[in-house]
Amino acid sequence: MASRKMTFALPEDLAAQFIHRVPARDRSRYLAAALAEKLAERERQLIRACELANQDAEVARVEDEFDALPDEITETWTDAPSR
Repeated sequence: MASRKMTFALPEDLAAQFIHRVPARDRSRYLAAALAEKLAERERQLIRACELANQDAEVARVEDEFDALPDEITETWTDAPSR
């Protein structure tokens, strides 16, 4: 798998804990796993928020209003300023 070097700033106390607890040879792998886990959790939260929103009656009403709009514009806008 391809990799990319990146530079990050960490709070001093967090950086010190990281250096003391994770061997140098494992740091990239450790950070990659932690980042992947955190991003997956955010994705799960987003999915859950969408599921909850889709169950909301007000959201359903707004979606129904948008669904009632035509997909195509049937009348041209004749008084638009020309470019």
